[in-house]
Amino acid sequence: MALMQIEYYSEILGMDRNVNVIYPESVKLVEENPDLTDIPVLYLLHGMSGNHNTWLKRAGIERLVRNTNLAVIMPSTDLAWYTNTTYGARYYDAIVDELPKVIHNFFPNLSTKRDKNFIAGLSMGGYGAFKIALSTNKFSYAASLSGAISFENLDKKALGNETYWTGIFGDLDKFDMSDNAIQKLAADFPDKENKPRLYAWCGRQDFLYAANNSAVKDLADKGFDITYETADGTHEWYYWQKMIDRVLEFLPIDYHQEARLS
Repeated sequence: MALMQIEYYSEILGMDRNVNVIYPESVKLVEENPDLTDIPVLYLLHGMSGNHNTWLKRAGIERLVRNTNLAVIMPSTDLAWYTNTTYGARYYDAIVDELPKVIHNFFPNLSTKRDKNFIAGLSMGGYGAFKIALSTNKFSYAASLSGAISFENLDKKALGNETYWTGIFGDLDKFDMSDNAIQKLAADFPDKENKPRLYAWCGRQDFLYAANNSAVKDLADKGFDITYETADGTHEWYYWQKMIDRVLEFLPIDYHQEARLS
């Protein structure tokens, strides 16, 4: 695999941005597919304390995908929840609309087909993965690890720093009716016959466990094919670095066990 960090200027955000890209380049893969033009892509999203480097440092994602045909795109949304904020910073547009164009300028062999584009994340990134998959219909698979995938019955006092949260999402009393709510996006999903497949995992001692139980039931009731797994675990990397293997197993990707790095 090749690992590249790209710094580019975001016209949407008006600032320089960084994104890490893992690109498949094994000798065996290239020999068997000399005209690679349709490489599957995983957008991998970080949580609140992370950035574009976090999956590399904390989970060793480069090692995990080294014998696959998968490209991995790891952007950063800062603390903006993959959302166009109320203060005018369009992080959602920057990742959903602008970033794929930037990436394809550098890597034209990456697939643009829905069935070969996937998205996953943890915590805030789990929310982002489901939100983007359900609001764009550009991804055939989406996965969430300990994701904040439900804000129903939101306790504003428990959130703390209400100014921050309203700066991201606006009026929290109207959150469930907004396009930031996973449940509303699922209810409004336009292609009833072609929904993305979903995967969710959450530890039973995680503070988001009850929210995941509720969200998964709601998505299943709305007709989504969702795989839900739980185990003992809290909200920390000890579990996420193990469960990213399950996410990769969930995705329809090829493994080349004899591949060697060039």
